[in-house]
Amino acid sequence: MSVEDESVSPGDAAVADARPAQFGRASRGWHWAVPVVAAMAGALFAASALTAHGTDLRAGRRTGLPDLIRASEQKVRTADANLVTLQNQVQQLTASQGGGAALDRATAAAAAVAAPAGLTALAGPGLTVRLSDAPRDQTGLPAGVMPDDLVVHQQDVQAVVNALWAGGAEAMQLMDQRVVSTSAVRCVGNTLVLQGRVYSPPFRIAAIGDPTRMRQALDAAPGVRTYRQFVDVVGLGYQVTDQEELTVPPYQGSLRMAVPSTGSAATR
Repeated sequence: MSVEDESVSPGDAAVADARPAQFGRASRGWHWAVPVVAAMAGALFAASALTAHGTDLRAGRRTGLPDLIRASEQKVRTADANLVTLQNQVQQLTASQGGGAALDRATAAAAAVAAPAGLTALAGPGLTVRLSDAPRDQTGLPAGVMPDDLVVHQQDVQAVVNALWAGGAEAMQLMDQRVVSTSAVRCVGNTLVLQGRVYSPPFRIAAIGDPTRMRQALDAAPGVRTYRQFVDVVGLGYQVTDQEELTVPPYQGSLRMAVPSTGSAATR
């Protein structure tokens, strides 16, 4: 955003003073300053044109971040597809080579931990939780309500995910991705980034496990209770639905060491 300079030049001050003995000298100074100001303005226009590269700087700032997110998301999708292809090739080569007793033992050990690590699909009963933004055009909101109070935030999704784990969830899916112990949900504006992919509300979390236990865990979680207070006040969306049969896909991302968080946010 540009800010116009409204300062008064010495020539203007002299004119405003309007004393006859000094007016001629101030007028001559003003005629000298005009070319200098014009030259400076031309330099600023040239610098602006070079910076914008022929585009609108204001529009560039508006569209730069969304374009960058979309480009990064496409790179992640391409990398994920390449990863799946390479994993399949490794499995085929391993099966064709046969590696003897040592490889068989290693394969058996990996298969034993694949399910707990989320590397295999899982099906069973459970529940789904749907979080959505509040209507933006509503009137009569309580005093002190801010625009940020009308949207689902990172800590709201995290509170639901943590409560479902605490309630005994055996497998979990956020939008179209499997959630594992190393998954990290990040907030970018009113969108969420999970493992390199960007999602807009409403957000859907599906969990396989005992629906009763998971509902009780949701009701007891401080972060979820805080969110539900805003559901009542500003109309945020919160819907919990029991499911007789859910299918959660395997985790497709890279595995890495999880870093425990040093704190949690219970307030919005």
